[in-house]
Amino acid sequence: MALNSPTRCAAPLTRSVPSHSTLAFFNRTMLRPSFSTESRTARLVSVRCQTLTPDGFPSKRPVGLDESEASIGSSGSSSTSSAIDFLTLCHSLKTTKRKGWINHGIKGPESIADHMYRMALMSLIAGDVPGLNRERCIKIAIVHDIAEAIVGDITPSDGIPKAEKSRREQAALNEMCIVLGGGMRAEEIKELWAEYENNSSLEANLVKDFDKVEMILQALEYEIGKFQTELGKSWAAEIISRRNSRVDKSHN
Repeated sequence: MALNSPTRCAAPLTRSVPSHSTLAFFNRTMLRPSFSTESRTARLVSVRCQTLTPDGFPSKRPVGLDESEASIGSSGSSSTSSAIDFLTLCHSLKTTKRKGWINHGIKGPESIADHMYRMALMSLIAGDVPGLNRERCIKIAIVHDIAEAIVGDITPSDGIPKAEKSRREQAALNEMCIVLGGGMRAEEIKELWAEYENNSSLEANLVKDFDKVEMILQALEYEIGKFQTELGKSWAAEIISRRNSRVDKSHN
Protein backbone atom coordinates (compact mmCIF):
# COMPACT_ATOMS: atom_id res chain seq x y z
CA MET A 1 0.00 0.00 0.00
CA ALA A 2 1.29 3.41 -0.92
CA LEU A 3 1.63 5.31 2.35
CA ASN A 4 5.13 6.71 2.86
CA SER A 5 6.98 6.91 6.14
CA PRO A 6 10.58 6.28 7.23
CA THR A 7 9.41 3.85 9.93
CA ARG A 8 10.06 0.25 9.07
CA CYS A 9 7.96 -2.78 9.80
CA ALA A 10 9.37 -5.35 12.17
CA ALA A 11 9.38 -8.04 9.52
CA PRO A 12 12.40 -7.63 7.16
CA LEU A 13 11.54 -7.07 3.53
CA THR A 14 15.01 -7.41 2.09
CA ARG A 15 14.64 -11.16 1.89
CA SER A 16 14.30 -12.62 -1.58
CA VAL A 17 12.44 -15.69 -2.66
CA PRO A 18 14.70 -18.64 -1.82
CA SER A 19 16.53 -20.44 -4.56
CA HIS A 20 16.33 -23.85 -2.92
CA SER A 21 13.33 -26.13 -3.14
CA THR A 22 9.95 -24.59 -2.58
CA LEU A 23 8.82 -27.20 -0.11
CA ALA A 24 11.98 -26.88 1.95
CA PHE A 25 11.44 -23.14 2.15
CA PHE A 26 7.81 -23.69 3.08
CA ASN A 27 8.77 -26.17 5.81
CA ARG A 28 11.17 -23.69 7.37
CA THR A 29 8.83 -20.72 7.16
CA MET A 30 5.75 -22.42 8.55
CA LEU A 31 7.66 -24.50 11.13
CA ARG A 32 6.25 -27.72 9.77
CA PRO A 33 8.28 -30.89 10.35
CA SER A 34 8.57 -32.04 6.76
CA PHE A 35 6.90 -32.37 3.40
CA SER A 36 7.33 -34.97 0.72
CA THR A 37 9.47 -33.86 -2.20
CA GLU A 38 7.54 -36.19 -4.47
CA SER A 39 5.86 -34.43 -7.38
CA ARG A 40 2.42 -33.20 -6.50
CA THR A 41 1.10 -33.81 -10.00
CA ALA A 42 -1.67 -36.38 -9.93
CA ARG A 43 -0.43 -39.68 -11.33
CA LEU A 44 -2.40 -41.81 -13.74
CA VAL A 45 -2.80 -45.04 -11.80
CA SER A 46 -3.43 -48.29 -13.61
CA VAL A 47 -6.31 -50.32 -12.18
CA ARG A 48 -8.17 -53.36 -13.39
CA CYS A 49 -11.53 -52.79 -14.98
CA GLN A 50 -14.27 -55.01 -13.55
CA THR A 51 -16.57 -54.89 -16.57
CA LEU A 52 -17.27 -58.17 -18.33
CA THR A 53 -15.89 -59.25 -21.70
CA PRO A 54 -18.21 -60.62 -24.44
CA ASP A 55 -17.26 -64.11 -23.18
CA GLY A 56 -18.60 -63.33 -19.72
CA PHE A 57 -15.23 -63.09 -17.98
CA PRO A 58 -13.98 -60.08 -16.01
CA SER A 59 -11.97 -57.77 -18.22
CA LYS A 60 -8.29 -57.38 -17.38
CA ARG A 61 -7.81 -54.23 -19.50
CA PRO A 62 -5.76 -51.65 -17.56
CA VAL A 63 -7.53 -48.32 -17.42
CA GLY A 64 -6.58 -44.88 -16.11
CA LEU A 65 -7.86 -43.67 -12.79
CA ASP A 66 -10.03 -41.13 -14.58
CA GLU A 67 -11.80 -43.99 -16.38
CA SER A 68 -12.66 -45.86 -13.21
CA GLU A 69 -14.61 -45.21 -10.04
CA ALA A 70 -11.86 -46.95 -8.09
CA SER A 71 -9.89 -44.88 -5.64
CA ILE A 72 -6.45 -46.41 -5.79
CA GLY A 73 -3.09 -44.75 -5.20
CA SER A 74 -2.20 -41.45 -3.60
CA SER A 75 -3.43 -38.90 -6.14
CA GLY A 76 -6.39 -37.89 -3.97
CA SER A 77 -4.36 -37.53 -0.80
CA SER A 78 -1.62 -35.70 -2.72
CA SER A 79 -4.12 -33.15 -4.03
CA THR A 80 -5.58 -32.67 -0.55
CA SER A 81 -2.12 -32.28 0.94
CA SER A 82 -1.19 -29.65 -1.65
CA ALA A 83 -4.37 -27.69 -0.97
CA ILE A 84 -3.76 -27.65 2.79
CA ASP A 85 -0.09 -26.72 2.30
CA PHE A 86 -1.19 -23.80 0.12
CA LEU A 87 -3.84 -22.63 2.57
CA THR A 88 -1.40 -22.89 5.47
CA LEU A 89 1.08 -20.72 3.56
CA CYS A 90 -1.72 -18.19 2.94
CA HIS A 91 -2.33 -17.97 6.69
CA SER A 92 0.32 -15.24 6.91
CA LEU A 93 -2.00 -13.00 4.90
CA LYS A 94 -4.31 -13.01 7.94
CA THR A 95 -1.56 -12.17 10.39
CA THR A 96 0.66 -9.76 8.42
CA LYS A 97 -0.41 -6.18 9.08
CA ARG A 98 -0.47 -3.61 6.29
CA LYS A 99 2.77 -1.74 6.71
CA GLY A 100 1.53 1.67 5.61
CA TRP A 101 -0.72 1.80 8.67
CA ILE A 102 2.09 0.59 10.91
CA ASN A 103 4.31 3.36 9.53
CA HIS A 104 1.61 5.87 10.45
CA GLY A 105 1.43 4.66 14.03
CA ILE A 106 -1.94 2.90 13.81
CA LYS A 107 -2.43 0.43 16.65
CA GLY A 108 -3.89 -2.90 15.64
CA PRO A 109 -4.01 -2.16 11.90
CA GLU A 110 -5.78 -4.27 9.33
CA SER A 111 -4.09 -7.31 7.83
CA ILE A 112 -3.47 -8.00 4.15
CA ALA A 113 -6.37 -10.46 4.18
CA ASP A 114 -8.66 -7.87 5.79
CA HIS A 115 -7.92 -5.51 2.92
CA MET A 116 -8.48 -8.09 0.19
CA TYR A 117 -11.68 -9.39 1.77
CA ARG A 118 -13.39 -6.00 1.79
CA MET A 119 -12.24 -5.42 -1.79
CA ALA A 120 -13.92 -8.72 -2.70
CA LEU A 121 -17.11 -7.52 -1.00
CA MET A 122 -16.94 -4.29 -2.98
CA SER A 123 -16.74 -6.36 -6.15
CA LEU A 124 -19.69 -8.46 -5.01
CA ILE A 125 -22.01 -5.52 -4.38
CA ALA A 126 -20.87 -3.32 -7.27
CA GLY A 127 -23.64 -2.11 -9.51
CA ASP A 128 -24.04 -3.35 -13.04
CA VAL A 129 -21.37 -2.06 -15.40
CA PRO A 130 -21.71 -2.83 -19.12
CA GLY A 131 -19.32 -5.60 -20.10
CA LEU A 132 -18.10 -6.17 -16.52
CA ASN A 133 -17.66 -9.69 -15.13
CA ARG A 134 -18.28 -9.25 -11.39
CA GLU A 135 -17.27 -12.82 -10.57
CA ARG A 136 -13.88 -12.19 -12.16
CA CYS A 137 -13.56 -8.97 -10.15
CA ILE A 138 -14.12 -10.95 -6.95
CA LYS A 139 -11.44 -13.46 -7.93
CA ILE A 140 -8.94 -10.72 -8.83
CA ALA A 141 -9.59 -8.97 -5.51
CA ILE A 142 -8.92 -12.20 -3.61
CA VAL A 143 -5.58 -12.91 -5.30
CA HIS A 144 -4.17 -9.46 -6.14
CA ASP A 145 -1.97 -9.29 -3.00
CA ILE A 146 -1.58 -13.04 -2.48
CA ALA A 147 2.19 -13.03 -3.15
CA GLU A 148 2.60 -10.91 0.00
CA ALA A 149 2.21 -14.15 1.93
CA ILE A 150 5.92 -14.61 1.12
CA VAL A 151 7.38 -11.17 0.31
CA GLY A 152 5.34 -9.16 2.81
CA ASP A 153 3.73 -5.76 2.24
CA ILE A 154 6.28 -3.79 0.21
CA THR A 155 5.60 -0.04 0.30
CA PRO A 156 7.29 2.96 -1.38
CA SER A 157 9.01 3.73 1.92
CA ASP A 158 11.07 0.56 1.45
CA GLY A 159 12.85 2.16 -1.52
CA ILE A 160 12.36 -0.89 -3.73
CA PRO A 161 11.87 -0.04 -7.44
CA LYS A 162 8.49 -0.96 -8.89
CA ALA A 163 10.04 -3.40 -11.36
CA GLU A 164 11.93 -5.20 -8.58
CA LYS A 165 8.80 -5.33 -6.42
CA SER A 166 6.91 -6.91 -9.30
CA ARG A 167 9.73 -9.40 -9.93
CA ARG A 168 9.76 -10.51 -6.29
CA GLU A 169 6.01 -10.88 -6.19
CA GLN A 170 5.96 -12.85 -9.45
CA ALA A 171 8.62 -15.22 -8.12
CA ALA A 172 6.71 -15.63 -4.86
CA LEU A 173 3.48 -16.32 -6.75
CA ASN A 174 5.22 -19.01 -8.79
CA GLU A 175 6.49 -20.61 -5.57
CA MET A 176 2.99 -20.61 -4.10
CA CYS A 177 1.52 -22.21 -7.21
CA ILE A 178 4.12 -24.98 -6.97
CA VAL A 179 3.04 -25.58 -3.38
CA LEU A 180 -0.56 -25.77 -4.65
CA GLY A 181 0.58 -28.51 -6.99
CA GLY A 182 0.18 -26.71 -10.30
CA GLY A 183 -2.75 -27.49 -12.54
CA MET A 184 -5.73 -25.43 -13.69
CA ARG A 185 -6.36 -23.62 -10.40
CA ALA A 186 -2.73 -22.55 -10.09
CA GLU A 187 -2.74 -21.29 -13.68
CA GLU A 188 -5.94 -19.36 -13.01
CA ILE A 189 -4.36 -17.66 -9.97
CA LYS A 190 -1.35 -16.64 -12.08
CA GLU A 191 -3.59 -15.30 -14.82
CA LEU A 192 -5.75 -13.27 -12.41
CA TRP A 193 -2.69 -11.83 -10.67
CA ALA A 194 -1.05 -10.85 -13.97
CA GLU A 195 -4.28 -9.27 -15.20
CA TYR A 196 -4.35 -7.03 -12.11
CA GLU A 197 -0.64 -6.33 -12.23
CA ASN A 198 -0.82 -5.26 -15.88
CA ASN A 199 -4.16 -3.46 -15.46
CA SER A 200 -5.17 -5.22 -18.65
CA SER A 201 -8.96 -5.49 -18.40
CA LEU A 202 -12.06 -3.64 -17.29
CA GLU A 203 -12.21 -5.94 -14.27
CA ALA A 204 -8.63 -5.09 -13.33
CA ASN A 205 -9.38 -1.37 -13.77
CA LEU A 206 -12.27 -1.59 -11.31
CA VAL A 207 -10.38 -3.66 -8.75
CA LYS A 208 -7.49 -1.17 -8.95
CA ASP A 209 -10.02 1.54 -8.07
CA PHE A 210 -11.40 -0.59 -5.23
CA ASP A 211 -7.85 -0.97 -3.89
CA LYS A 212 -7.71 2.82 -3.45
CA VAL A 213 -11.32 3.14 -2.27
CA GLU A 214 -10.79 0.50 0.42
CA MET A 215 -7.68 2.33 1.63
CA ILE A 216 -9.59 5.65 1.78
CA LEU A 217 -12.44 4.00 3.70
CA GLN A 218 -10.00 2.37 6.12
CA ALA A 219 -8.19 5.69 6.64
CA LEU A 220 -11.51 7.38 7.40
CA GLU A 221 -12.31 4.71 9.99
CA TYR A 222 -8.92 5.20 11.63
CA GLU A 223 -9.35 8.99 11.57
CA ILE A 224 -12.74 8.86 13.29
CA GLY A 225 -11.43 6.44 15.89
CA LYS A 226 -8.59 8.78 16.89
CA PHE A 227 -10.77 11.64 18.16
CA GLN A 228 -11.64 11.66 21.85
CA THR A 229 -13.87 14.73 22.14
CA GLU A 230 -17.05 15.87 20.44
CA LEU A 231 -15.30 19.07 19.31
CA GLY A 232 -12.52 17.11 17.65
CA LYS A 233 -15.03 14.84 15.95
CA SER A 234 -17.10 17.78 14.69
CA TRP A 235 -14.06 19.52 13.21
CA ALA A 236 -12.97 16.28 11.55
CA ALA A 237 -16.48 15.82 10.16
CA GLU A 238 -16.36 19.34 8.69
CA ILE A 239 -13.03 18.60 6.98
CA ILE A 240 -14.41 15.35 5.56
CA SER A 241 -17.53 17.18 4.35
CA ARG A 242 -15.43 19.78 2.52
CA ARG A 243 -13.26 17.07 1.00
CA ASN A 244 -16.35 15.28 -0.26
CA SER A 245 -17.68 18.53 -1.67
CA ARG A 246 -14.48 19.01 -3.67
CA VAL A 247 -14.77 15.50 -5.05
CA ASP A 248 -18.37 16.14 -6.10
CA LYS A 249 -17.40 19.36 -7.88
CA SER A 250 -14.56 17.66 -9.72
CA HIS A 251 -17.01 15.15 -11.14
CA ASN A 252 -19.38 17.86 -12.43
